[in-house]
Amino acid sequence: MKPTIKVILTAALILCCNIGTQAADITIKITKRYLNFPISQKTDRKVMKFEIGGKEAREFKIRLAGDTPEYWVFSDMTAYKGKTIKISYEGDAAGLSKIYQDDKIAGQDSLYQEHNRPQYHFTTRRGWINDPNGMVFYEGEYHLFYQHNPYEREWENMSWGHAVSKDLVHWEELPVALHPDKVGTMFSGSAVIDYDNTSGFGKPGKPAMVALYTADNPDREVQCVAYSLDKGRTFTKYNDGKPVIDSKEKWNSRDTRDPRVFWYKPGKHWVMVLNERDGHSIYTSANLKEWKYESHTTGFWECPDLFELTIDGDQNNKKWVMYGASNTYMIGSFDGKTFKPESGKHYFSSGTLYAAQTFTNIPDSDGRRIQIGWGRVAQPGMAFNNMMLLPTVLTLRSTKNGPRLFSEPVKETAQLFEPAKQWSNLKSDDANQKLKEFYNADRLRIKTTFKLSHATEAGFNLFAQRMVGYDMNFNMLNGMFYSPDDMTSMEITADIYIDRTSIEVFIDGGAFSYSMERKPDLNNKEGFHFWGNNIDIKNLEVFTVKSIWK
Repeated sequence: MKPTIKVILTAALILCCNIGTQAADITIKITKRYLNFPISQKTDRKVMKFEIGGKEAREFKIRLAGDTPEYWVFSDMTAYKGKTIKISYEGDAAGLSKIYQDDKIAGQDSLYQEHNRPQYHFTTRRGWINDPNGMVFYEGEYHLFYQHNPYEREWENMSWGHAVSKDLVHWEELPVALHPDKVGTMFSGSAVIDYDNTSGFGKPGKPAMVALYTADNPDREVQCVAYSLDKGRTFTKYNDGKPVIDSKEKWNSRDTRDPRVFWYKPGKHWVMVLNERDGHSIYTSANLKEWKYESHTTGFWECPDLFELTIDGDQNNKKWVMYGASNTYMIGSFDGKTFKPESGKHYFSSGTLYAAQTFTNIPDSDGRRIQIGWGRVAQPGMAFNNMMLLPTVLTLRSTKNGPRLFSEPVKETAQLFEPAKQWSNLKSDDANQKLKEFYNADRLRIKTTFKLSHATEAGFNLFAQRMVGYDMNFNMLNGMFYSPDDMTSMEITADIYIDRTSIEVFIDGGAFSYSMERKPDLNNKEGFHFWGNNIDIKNLEVFTVKSIWK
């Protein structure tokens, strides 16, 4: 990922430098799309500022490498092209001379081919990602915004990264949508399309995409608004980023964050679900700028969601689901101002999944509730960190315990999978032997149904890592309580998605799912391995997987 010496020297000719061994600055006229920065995790974070015409344009923390970089990051400078920018840095200025501009990012030629790059899950080109934000469908595009540090593989400088997709599978990463400002860093939030121009941000024939986000600073967390008139490519912060909700004093807590906003059609008003202190609060608004507190539901932490689903697809039988970052949920009713729980808290997923969010503005003709969650999966040795898990469809289905959430990968993912082998009615030793040819695959999908016979515990491993471990005696599945809908069932079905650094497992048609970092025991030679006393593998299918990257 290191640029050639020739590129650095050529770029250096256009730098007007004032560089010593300590804090210094350089001046650059922006003629290319990207500025590339050398990074070393051994270097302490220091503040860097961009100034244009004497006015500060951006401020962030960066570990600028003074000697040999461990990796490179970049900043898209399209908005500043043709302008002269002053870059000041409070740390060791030796790294300033290594900054260079180009129409490609450093390492472009190997992008998406890196050793630990997930091949069918979204990852950012460079830097850290966590919570998905602002997920909205508009004019044929699914917008995925996300918590992002563009300048390092660790958490800092929280901004809104941005990617779009036409099929929920193949993603195009766009420039950072929201940068930190004087109010704070850009924490999580949501986005809507204001078709009726209730906010006044839109223009004739051009409704605004409106983002509501938390600005975080050392004293408090406040809720702010930004809007876009170019399909999310650029945003303007309303009232210079000043907050529309500041509820610290009301709750005596700085934990007031992650606004989830949607249009409540029966009441013809906007609803915001906001995590405050010990649960989720409901606010309402007529214009997305002025908000009224309505009610509060305790028992949740961070990243709320609230949506209505049919039960078993029956349009005359619906319930509302209130959701939290840890994947727990309640089922109940909602009148536009108050959520009344009727059952819960339940869970349907565990593992690396966190802070999942569902898309707004999905057309009625589609009707799906589509969710994407943050996969807390490290990408060792890479210039990027963490990932998004597969997009899934959430449904409410009747079970022996009442309606419950189910989660399954969206139908669009089917284009990635090609059938490779299929068997039925195998014993474990035979199944293990047949899977040997797939030991070294960096990505696979495996579907299997196996039946316990003389075993109370059985499972399926990959190089000693337990992908499925079912203990029928204690009703535990990979460490979590799980009871099949048929209480006397001796069978379990698993749909397993294996990528370079992650494993996702969907049990019994999505009744329960979990995800994990892929951590093979390199000293183990058994590869894929069914275990358990005299178990029967009723069905076993293997699929190869295409990469989503060009």
